[in-house]
Amino acid sequence: MSLNIPAKANILGVGVSITDYARTVDAIAAAAKQQQPLGVSALAVHGVMTGVQDAAHRWRLNRLDIVTPDGQPVRWALNLLHRAGLTDRVYGPTLTLKVCERAAQDGLPVYFYGSKPEVLESLTARLKEKYPALQIAGARPSLFRRSNEDERVAIIEEIRNSGARIVFVGLGCPRQEVWVYENARELGLPVLAVGAAFDFHAGLLPQAPPALQARGLEWAYRPVQEPRRLWRRYLLLNPLYVSMLMMQWSGLSKYADKGSEPKGMEYFG
Repeated sequence: MSLNIPAKANILGVGVSITDYARTVDAIAAAAKQQQPLGVSALAVHGVMTGVQDAAHRWRLNRLDIVTPDGQPVRWALNLLHRAGLTDRVYGPTLTLKVCERAAQDGLPVYFYGSKPEVLESLTARLKEKYPALQIAGARPSLFRRSNEDERVAIIEEIRNSGARIVFVGLGCPRQEVWVYENARELGLPVLAVGAAFDFHAGLLPQAPPALQARGLEWAYRPVQEPRRLWRRYLLLNPLYVSMLMMQWSGLSKYADKGSEPKGMEYFG
């Protein structure tokens, strides 16, 4: 069975996949059934800009297998620059639910890594209520610090021994993308960086209303919920993203640098 990995297109030097929910879920399910590694992330503007501003991280992002357009402005950029014709974004929290639904249908056990114990407890309970057939192989909270090599190996072995076929990672951007880049191949499974999906689906953090999401206006909602953490992300990075995007669209900048290979591993945990 072919994974049928969607093609990527250049957004400010970061390769973003021209994909929709159906293609992304199909590729993840195929990799899970074949026990093949697949590094996946869902990037909004902030995620793209972490790659723009850090050459080593840009390298990591460009070596993930699927990078979905999580934010509407990223989808719009694909349509503007590359005539992608995408009618919807592929939002990490929604992708999480769609993958869990497929995993429940296909009997593919899932594992959740990251966040706090109470978040994981609520998350897994709610998902089991929503998808009774979902097999949850395990869940492990973040260390909230860098792990050492022994700890990293122990985490990998725990996930392997759990029987999981799909791993969801919620360590926050960009730590979760670093983790996926460093560990997906070793796990030999599809590993998905899904950002705030853990908190949203645990019922601990409200999502922006659908009308704001559809118009790309989450930046006007989420800083109200988490002002100290998010104000800089939305008020400073968004205008920079737009200005750089206009430079790429006009041809004044090509953003052809795919990044520089990181020197060593970060071991986020």
